[in-house]
Amino acid sequence: MRVLVLNGPNLNLLGQREPEIYGSATLDGILAELGREAERLGVELECFQSNHEGELIDRVQAARGRFDGLLLNPGGLTHYSIALLDALLASGVPTVEVHLTNPARREPFRAVSVVARGVTGRIEGFGGRGYLLALGGLVGLLRQGGIGQAGGGT
Repeated sequence: MRVLVLNGPNLNLLGQREPEIYGSATLDGILAELGREAERLGVELECFQSNHEGELIDRVQAARGRFDGLLLNPGGLTHYSIALLDALLASGVPTVEVHLTNPARREPFRAVSVVARGVTGRIEGFGGRGYLLALGGLVGLLRQGGIGQAGGGT
């Protein structure tokens, strides 16, 4: 089983950027822990971070047929990227959206995820542990065959 982990804008600054909101963990640290969990689950991970919307869209489009699932933290793109939503819907790859914080408890504009319609499930508010929860949930559903394509079902 192969899972692609995509991280959007400014997530490369974790551990430095607003630690009172995002905590002190770095993206490298979170992904190292995720890698250990993936190994334990027998899952191959590929991780990518970009501050550029188009690069993330290219990766989502290329995932079709290459990956069984996606973990996506779109960062600020969550709230406005129709193009990322369209790529998720077109890919058909089961996707879990991950957020370190609970966006609904923050500024009002963060409460809306325009990409949510293109994902299978969402994990928010658990800090870096959310990536582990997302991976466990995605892998479990994929192994049971009980997961629909992006944007499908409820």
